[in-house]
Amino acid sequence: MKHFGYFSGVCPLDCPDQCGLLFNKIMGKITKVEGDPSHPVTKGNICNKVRNMTERIYDESRLQYPMKRTGAKGAGLFERITWEEAIKTITSRWKELIHMDGPDSILPYSFYGNMGLLSAEGMDRRFFHRLGASRLDRTICNSASSVGYKYTMGGSFGIDPEDTIESKLIIFWGINAVSTNMHQMILAQKARKHNGAKIVVIDVHKNQTGRLADWFIPILPGTDSALALGLMHVLFAENMVDNDFMQQYTVGHEELREHVVQYDPLTVSGITGVSVEDIYKLARMYGQTSPAFIRIGNGPQHHDNGGMFIRTVSCLPALTGQWLVKGGGAIKGNSGYLATNTMSLQRPDLLQNKKMRSINMNLIGESLLSAAPPIRSLFVYGTNPAVVAPEGNKVRKGLEREDLFTVVHDLFLTETAKYADIVLPATSSFENTDIYTSYWHHYVQLQQPVIEPYGESKSNVDVFRLLAKGMGFTESVFEDTEAEMIAQALDNPSNPYLQGINYESLAENHFLKAAVKPLFPGKLTTPSGKIELYSEQMASDGHPPLPTYIPLPVDGEHPYQFIPGPNHNFLNSTFSNNQEHIMLEKEEPRLHMNHHDAKRSGIIDGEMVRVWNGRGECKLKVQVGESVLPGVVVTQGLWADDKGTMQLVNSLTPDRIADMGGGATFFSGRVSVEKS
Repeated sequence: MKHFGYFSGVCPLDCPDQCGLLFNKIMGKITKVEGDPSHPVTKGNICNKVRNMTERIYDESRLQYPMKRTGAKGAGLFERITWEEAIKTITSRWKELIHMDGPDSILPYSFYGNMGLLSAEGMDRRFFHRLGASRLDRTICNSASSVGYKYTMGGSFGIDPEDTIESKLIIFWGINAVSTNMHQMILAQKARKHNGAKIVVIDVHKNQTGRLADWFIPILPGTDSALALGLMHVLFAENMVDNDFMQQYTVGHEELREHVVQYDPLTVSGITGVSVEDIYKLARMYGQTSPAFIRIGNGPQHHDNGGMFIRTVSCLPALTGQWLVKGGGAIKGNSGYLATNTMSLQRPDLLQNKKMRSINMNLIGESLLSAAPPIRSLFVYGTNPAVVAPEGNKVRKGLEREDLFTVVHDLFLTETAKYADIVLPATSSFENTDIYTSYWHHYVQLQQPVIEPYGESKSNVDVFRLLAKGMGFTESVFEDTEAEMIAQALDNPSNPYLQGINYESLAENHFLKAAVKPLFPGKLTTPSGKIELYSEQMASDGHPPLPTYIPLPVDGEHPYQFIPGPNHNFLNSTFSNNQEHIMLEKEEPRLHMNHHDAKRSGIIDGEMVRVWNGRGECKLKVQVGESVLPGVVVTQGLWADDKGTMQLVNSLTPDRIADMGGGATFFSGRVSVEKS
């Protein structure tokens, strides 16, 4: 491995942009992380999170060797052990548990802290399939939207984001793109400069994206589907629809036309908090502007009715025929274009008991406390459930169980790791070989090792190879190299878009674009092959077959809808423990509150307040203003929570399951707020 020079790579974060990177390396260490100007989409622009990545990978608190617990769970007291002792301790305990309680007493708990396919869904999946462990439903992020969008469009397929520079109307709906999809915002600004495009933002909080908009539309949480239906009402009523497109490429447009009569602007205004005048204005702007593009965000799906909202808003481009116009249409996600061969990568054929139980990751707190039969062991990697999972107090109570054998594989001694019996040091993505597929743009990218593993840290692939050997598994799949696994993943005959992309071509070019064609003219993967405005599949699954507004359920007798959104310099809990990123955020966690609510409660801007409900409480500094509507409070970021800071915002969030896909309902909780 070379010790000096520039090296190409890719950002590993769970972010749609998946930027191309350049690393400057001196004396075997990365000294600078920059954007790769040759990447066709990200073009050398990167966020501060990644620009300061060296502060994370060389943080003095990064784990360097395996450890075992020596104190009480949660106290963070450990002593150093060898890898040999760590693997023997884990596998010996698991063999005992399998003998006594069966393999489903063991549960893997992971997510996409590193978006590399091998790191997140490679050797780990093979291992736990062969072990026979309980299966984890990884539904904490976008599962509700995936199902909702699929009902309408057949899968995760939208337009090419590179085409949005042609758009003349860009609607960011429920997404703080400046912080979470910055290159889509850059493209929107270019479209505004070159095409005179108008940027509209619809959100519950006037965040950085809202402040950059030509028009910001505040909306009450959980009412987005009503607004989309109100727009449809006006589009049909004023004949701003493309009847030829609907006739050729949709099913159910006549049923939808009749259905949306009930969603008149006056009714919708009473639901959403958006004025009647603004509903008409937005509908006419959308119906009379082409190309018109909707960037559908993650925010609204984190409600009890989140799947239905995504299903509903994804119908809008069909009404106006925008899918046939370059720069028109929508993006919720584009992962379908880059779908790899999961059967070859994950090897579910190794699972001998096909009826093994599944546990929804949003219910981890409840499951640790009351699953029957009990979960006896937890293996956590790529996530930090003590901070990111809903019902945080319940999660921590579950992690405190003395009879729960917990292993955490991470770069840091996270809040979750402090409850572990064994802690294993993880490599960063820049120390691994892995493949990355964006869920926004159309490029596949390869990361090869830039630096040597930090201390004694090991990759997920290496750890699960060791565990397989320790368990006595002899299948050859556990001996596959990273290059072989990447080749297996890319060999997907069912996905023609990946044709010509393989390990060798990626090793030569670093990134390659899939051979994606516009959706129309063409046939979708819905049952009808068309955009399903009316869905028989939804009716069969117990949902209304037409887009419908379903009010949120009652969540206690608390006056404020609570929205714990993302901030600018963290990604979930990643970076929240790194001092440089905390300084970049420039402030402690704050609660945004409308000035009318604050005045009525006698709360003054800048003072500490108690935010509470029946699940938990936080103490936060309040920021009073007009960035949220009355009755709504918003926080930003998942801040490190230890030393009695009382800033665990997920102690307030419900663990109810959304209407579709087993999704999370982080944004459907209610709270009370009072002076601290």
